[in-house]
Amino acid sequence: MRIKIMAPAVASLAVLASIPALAGSYEKTATGLIVRPDNGAAREIRLEVMADNIIHVVKLDQPGKALTPSLMAVAQPVQDSYSLSASKDKVRLKARRMAVEVSLATGALQFFNAAGKAFLTQHAESMTPVQVEGQRMLAIKQGFNHGSTDALYGLGQHQNHQMNMNGEDVLLMQHNMAIAVPFVISSRNYGVLWDNNAISRFGDSKPYAWLSRDLQLADADGLPGALTAKYYVDGKLVYSRREKDIAYQYLKDVAENWPKDAVDPKAPNLKVVWEGSMRSPKAGVHKMQLYASDYARLLVDGKEVMDIWRQGWNPWYHNFEVSFKAGQPVPLRLEWQPAGGMIAMTHNDPLPAPERHSLTFSSELAQAIDYYVINGENMDKVIAGYHHLTGRAPMMPKWAYGYWQSRQRYETQEQLLGVLREYRKRGWPIDNMVQDWFYWPEDGWGSHDFDQARFPDAKAMVDEVHRSHARIMISIWGKFYANTANYKELAAKGHMWTRNVENGDLDWVGPGYKNSHYSPYAPEARDIYYRQMKPKLVDLGFDAWWMDNTEPDVLSNARPADFKQLIGPTIYGAGEITFNPYSLVHTGGFYQHLKQDQPDKRQFILSRSGFAGIQRNASAVWSGDTVSRWNNLYDQISAGVGISMSGIANWTHDIGGYAQETRFQIGDVGSAQENRSTGSQAGNPEDLKEWRELNLRWFQFGAFSPLFRSHGEVVKREIHEISPQGSPMRDSMVWYDQLRYRLMPYIYSAAADIHYQSGVIMRALVMDFPHDPAVRDLKDQYLFGHSLLVAPVYTYGGRSREVVLPKGSNWYDFYTGQLHHGGQSIRVEAPETRIPLLVKAGAIVPFGPVTQYVDEKPDAALTLNVYTGADGQYTLYEDDGVSNAYLRGEASRIPFSYNNKTGVFTIGARSGSYQGMIAQRQFRVRFIKPGDSSSENFALADRTVDYDGHAIKVQR
Repeated sequence: MRIKIMAPAVASLAVLASIPALAGSYEKTATGLIVRPDNGAAREIRLEVMADNIIHVVKLDQPGKALTPSLMAVAQPVQDSYSLSASKDKVRLKARRMAVEVSLATGALQFFNAAGKAFLTQHAESMTPVQVEGQRMLAIKQGFNHGSTDALYGLGQHQNHQMNMNGEDVLLMQHNMAIAVPFVISSRNYGVLWDNNAISRFGDSKPYAWLSRDLQLADADGLPGALTAKYYVDGKLVYSRREKDIAYQYLKDVAENWPKDAVDPKAPNLKVVWEGSMRSPKAGVHKMQLYASDYARLLVDGKEVMDIWRQGWNPWYHNFEVSFKAGQPVPLRLEWQPAGGMIAMTHNDPLPAPERHSLTFSSELAQAIDYYVINGENMDKVIAGYHHLTGRAPMMPKWAYGYWQSRQRYETQEQLLGVLREYRKRGWPIDNMVQDWFYWPEDGWGSHDFDQARFPDAKAMVDEVHRSHARIMISIWGKFYANTANYKELAAKGHMWTRNVENGDLDWVGPGYKNSHYSPYAPEARDIYYRQMKPKLVDLGFDAWWMDNTEPDVLSNARPADFKQLIGPTIYGAGEITFNPYSLVHTGGFYQHLKQDQPDKRQFILSRSGFAGIQRNASAVWSGDTVSRWNNLYDQISAGVGISMSGIANWTHDIGGYAQETRFQIGDVGSAQENRSTGSQAGNPEDLKEWRELNLRWFQFGAFSPLFRSHGEVVKREIHEISPQGSPMRDSMVWYDQLRYRLMPYIYSAAADIHYQSGVIMRALVMDFPHDPAVRDLKDQYLFGHSLLVAPVYTYGGRSREVVLPKGSNWYDFYTGQLHHGGQSIRVEAPETRIPLLVKAGAIVPFGPVTQYVDEKPDAALTLNVYTGADGQYTLYEDDGVSNAYLRGEASRIPFSYNNKTGVFTIGARSGSYQGMIAQRQFRVRFIKPGDSSSENFALADRTVDYDGHAIKVQR
């Protein structure tokens, strides 16, 4: 392994290494402090001031140890910006807006805000030496605030209906649907960024394991030591045995454990039932997980816990809790209908209550305990601190916030162009078309070539999209077939992970092909990757880049120990040392090369995985291969808010869910729709009804997501394909597509805040209403920007739902105009064609016209809805939407304010300008009062004014 030393630390560390360690000693440096405590796990503690409100902590088991530079953090420490004070047993480092105190006896740390109040106190610490392929590393753990009542958010994207992470266990390991971002933010306005690249955990540091590790199992007859497992085919029992665990978690588990001699694993109508009971000597609430794909139904103590489905090749965890009384049995029944999938059940014993409710990180591998602590005046300022450390997000192009149409997949260029022509013919708003994978020849994954039979002129395809005033994104991967010239070039330079090819594992395409991923960690590898792609794809003029499979999933459902061998070595050593940051390095290399080639063009990258810092690479993320189930729609809400509060604000999801149950795959072209040739309806009519309602509800949610994108396999997702002509479903989809474009001035201004203010579009209510305890744990509502409260419907047949209104504001129903007082829960009507939407009193929301693409009518009048009942302020941001001129200050801002007492609405003087700016424009001002609908007569106004950049006052 090649270890690099951070240049700023080399000289001081070399000097310190030559000085004998002093018991309980400390030394001031230009950027902070070095402490060598008497006792404790750490023998040396390095503190650096990164900003007035950010302190970097490194704890080492060996004084003078050199560390590999951070992949996630790019900020540099500041010099001479703090003071030191000391007592007999403590030393205190004080920056302008926070301080840290270190025990000279134990090395324990405590952090204080600007008012001198402690907000983060160390309680647990361990550093255990481990060997990884001959390299000495550490397994580490650091726990804070035992017994905390703080609400904790972030940690990336996790689809287990988790919002407040206090008391939760979160595995920080990249997966198709899980994005690990080791950054947590507190309701008390502080955050911790855990700088580690290996598999990590938040909460319980002990990995979950199969049931028999911790629990005493008994079968259906009460015999101890195992559960009863019964295997059925076509409803007939064909085999029964005792099984000490439910343990078909990985492909090898199925291959090794399945009773192949007795049961054909490919038999149709197969069902497995596990029955028995669980006991524990430890009373309390136990955390458990069902890891499953295909249909699974779980009952605990006779009550249904979950009834779920996932596509067979993509299992994942479903969390649940079980209350145990010491030594008393808890009945268990699990029903599974396998169709090539996997299943397992895992468990952990309960933690002591103070440790359960704490802020605890742990990592499998590390060189040191390494983290940053951020203190802020509010949660937005904490996220700004994260951006200061890991890199500011550049502005996305304005068209990225329009509607995206995708499908898995457009098989020919004519299919893609035909869809765009259809949207333009119908006048439905759309800005982006997406070409998903497999546009290449079947045996050419990684060649970056187009299959000439299906894509005879890719450049012409791109050009027609552009002539139609749209953009096009194309899917690119870090995966290569071993037969391609690109694989061979990368392999010859040592930049391919070759183990998967050497093992002979084949993918799922055609007869199957040997394949693996390149390692992006060496600069030369990133250079080669881009050079190979430039003439074949970049030079064709594609506008956006879909960097798929960036976890990376080299071999699906491999055992973790085997998988770690597939993703290494790297320049940092064994693959597991850099288990999580592939997407960060991969997107970073591509983005930097794009910037060099196209210096004034805004870039857009969509990545399936993410890591701390990926926002600096012009990268959005999405929630992976979700499924078309109501529970998955529900999980998207907290997943989107969670990743947003992790500092990655540009997020999206596959509207309708990526994969469908077979009951939704009947009829024309594999879809649950009418047969176009006969006009007849195939399949179960109730399934078709549910399919359409699910897609409509998901589409409504998509219209109020940071990025608005429809995608999925098998079933066509275009509005004209998925909704019948003249149906309420189609009318609603088109209406929300149009509303998205009406709201584009509001959305784009919120998007600008991501860059300029480290803002968040999809906001947890606690961010704007931190003093309302009723909103701390909300998992199914959010703010879209600061003014719109969104409450998606995620139950089949749901026609109303409870909505929590934060106290401190009153709220208008967007559709009816009814005004509700905050600080209460109300039941809101939600007919199938309507998503509940409320607007904060005092809000100023700009509306534009319906357009076919975002900049079709740049000079159109804007309607400014002023929601009376409270004072309000708002700033409209505008720039050219496509270039990097905003980095040179070429942008404009128009401030608006409303004084509710006087009724005066002020349009302030414009600041700034940009090329192509509409200098004179018309504003229509509408004062919304109780009873006024916002969903009708969008051009209705109480006053109309011509604006030339100078301030204007309008009386209500």
